[in-house]
Amino acid sequence: MPKKLLDTIQFPVDLRKLSKENLPQLAKELREFIINIVAVKEGHLGASLGVIELTIALHYVFNTPEDKLVWDVGHQAYGHKILTGRKDLFHTNRSLHGISGFPKISESEYDTFGTGHSSTAISATLGMAIASQLNGNQSRQHIAVVGDASIASGMAFEALNHAGVTNTNILVILNDNAIGIDPSVGALKAYFTKVNLNGAPETDNIFEALNFKYSGPVDGHDLKKLTSELEKLKHIEGPKLLHVITKKGKGLRQAEENQVTYHAPGKFNAETGDLLPKSNEVLPPKFQDVFGQTIVELAIDNVKIIGITPAMPSGSSLRYMMDSFPERAFDVGIAEQHAVTFAAGLATQGYIVFCNIYSTFLQRAYDQVIHDVCLQKLPVIFCLDRAGLVGEDGPTHHGIFDIAYLRCIPEIIIFAPRNEVELRNIMFTAQLGLPGPIAIRYPRGRGRMLDWQQPFSKINIGEGTPLKEGSKIAILTLGTMSTNAMEAIQNTSASEKIGCFDMRFVKPLDEKLLHTIFRKYKTIITVEDGVISGGFGSSISEFASRNNFINTLVILGVPDRFPEHGSVAELQELSGISSEKIQQTLEQYL
Repeated sequence: MPKKLLDTIQFPVDLRKLSKENLPQLAKELREFIINIVAVKEGHLGASLGVIELTIALHYVFNTPEDKLVWDVGHQAYGHKILTGRKDLFHTNRSLHGISGFPKISESEYDTFGTGHSSTAISATLGMAIASQLNGNQSRQHIAVVGDASIASGMAFEALNHAGVTNTNILVILNDNAIGIDPSVGALKAYFTKVNLNGAPETDNIFEALNFKYSGPVDGHDLKKLTSELEKLKHIEGPKLLHVITKKGKGLRQAEENQVTYHAPGKFNAETGDLLPKSNEVLPPKFQDVFGQTIVELAIDNVKIIGITPAMPSGSSLRYMMDSFPERAFDVGIAEQHAVTFAAGLATQGYIVFCNIYSTFLQRAYDQVIHDVCLQKLPVIFCLDRAGLVGEDGPTHHGIFDIAYLRCIPEIIIFAPRNEVELRNIMFTAQLGLPGPIAIRYPRGRGRMLDWQQPFSKINIGEGTPLKEGSKIAILTLGTMSTNAMEAIQNTSASEKIGCFDMRFVKPLDEKLLHTIFRKYKTIITVEDGVISGGFGSSISEFASRNNFINTLVILGVPDRFPEHGSVAELQELSGISSEKIQQTLEQYL
């Protein structure tokens, strides 16, 4: 059997030894390699398949890693990783102690910048280009690959605006595939749809207006045209933008036809491309689907309800409301800052706004949460999906900071439901009217209840719930951590001595319940799926200090480091918040 071209390549220097005529064959082999591994190991698929030719062309034409290449967003970079020394490790992608699913500076000199979130590449690349100027290195190239709808973010345009008045050697490659995780939205998407391979639209070019030398559009799957255009641009000074038209999922029919599902399809048949059949077992719903179906139920009866998400209608399940009430549900694109202030504006006019953002993405709109919502006491309902440890997406996506970064803001309520019914009830309670904003944080994945669609019941703000009484140790939990805590108690020999309380609210705390607990129990253990520093346990410690309690207080949560990627169970074990680790702590204090 003849040796595959991909077998001869470990690094880009090997790639550059190939003739241009061999590059299409390499593209075919690289696609097959990714498909075969992701089919079994899971991960992001469509985005990387769409940029195979572009990836090969970039490393073929440019002298990486001396020339700086930044990917935006990072889930496009599987082909890049395979061609830059990690082919033999690619089967460990997103696994505990394996390689990251995103570019990571500490992993490879070819990963010049970590890009788990979107729209950062132009800013980072411009910084590198300015540094090269200051260092007197005029020959180094600096390339930012901007794709999956991330060009529409405000930060990308802030960077374009700055870069356009410099004379830096920067090349922005717009990977235009008309989709992020869901289809792209907005006026900029409408502009791009007018630009096709037949030429530019009659309207003025938006990038030339920002002083970029614009070229394209170019077929992103034509290696001959790509390498030729990149060779030409390499010798043009100043900021440049190459517009490349690609198809997400290219090379796998199902991924091309169903781009949303095949963004990260789970396991599938590598030969046929078909998703593996799912079990007939009836499973509890994902928390995101409980949100999605519940907001539709509430919106039927309450015409003032509005839903907003920044580019994640499928991931957050706001798609249900967009299908049912398209005039009252908005995907604003990759624009978290705009999403929050847009919600605030609607709230000033009496609308009840559910602003659904992944916990880790809300970090990008922190100023807006403080100034535009909390300072003005506007009753925006933040639904923070993917709160806590999210698993294989790793440190850029773990929603472990929200308790700490929200708890210090005045006027906001913070609630974590322990199950699906609690999520429904707090959504019901919030839409009845609150004096200010509320953040509802819930995890990625499924709950545990099949009978979750129960009649709504109002929740009293700031009221915790006893789950089990004891005599010696009290465990205070937040959200779904109550499941781990109760399992730990059941497996402990002296379980009758251990009480468990779901505090539900980080802010306001149920101080009446806390006074009762601190007077009864000698040892208090708090458990949270967020950072210990400034988190839920810290709030309990502050309560104890304010009230001169001297009980033994043990705080369990995510330590002061960035957790890596791995399964949620593995990461909870490493953080000391799995049921087994909680049990060990209980035995220690019994």
